[in-house]
Amino acid sequence: MAIIVNLDVMLAKRKMQSQELADKIGITTANLSILKTGKAKAIRFSTLEAICKELNCQPGDILEFIPDNE
Repeated sequence: MAIIVNLDVMLAKRKMQSQELADKIGITTANLSILKTGKAKAIRFSTLEAICKELNCQPGDILEFIPDNE
């Protein structure tokens, strides 16, 4: 089971830099980078909500489930 984080795709679609998003949602660029690279073990709903609000997207636009057999 794998959860893929497509945050970099959404940032590119919105023509926004990581630093700008981090500043707008109130997290460090280091924490945003951990999330972007898929190294995060968890994400707070409040952070996910803030990201979706700023990028005008749905959680499913950022997070994707890929079963092991694919």
